[in-house]
Amino acid sequence: MKKYAFMILDGSRPGGEVGAYDNKTTHHHFFTVASFEEARETAVRLQQEGFGTLELCGAFSRWQALELMELTGNKLAIAYMVHEPVLDPVFQAFFAK
Repeated sequence: MKKYAFMILDGSRPGGEVGAYDNKTTHHHFFTVASFEEARETAVRLQQEGFGTLELCGAFSRWQALELMELTGNKLAIAYMVHEPVLDPVFQAFFAK
């Protein structure tokens, strides 16, 4: 089965796997990391463990995603989330709480 990972940057808690589920073709794993340094370590480990793709939550910048791509030799399919700038106030209000 294919291995998929989703990474959440959550500086308020230690990182680790927080959930998983399988469908007919893919193992889906969800991880938190407390820092970008931990994200770097986790991305390398996931690649070594045979994960094929890693999606990053919106807290990661494009530049951080590019660094992780380079770090994994562009052999781990890494995607990152973006939103339309018109929604900046909505995101700021949500995360300010």
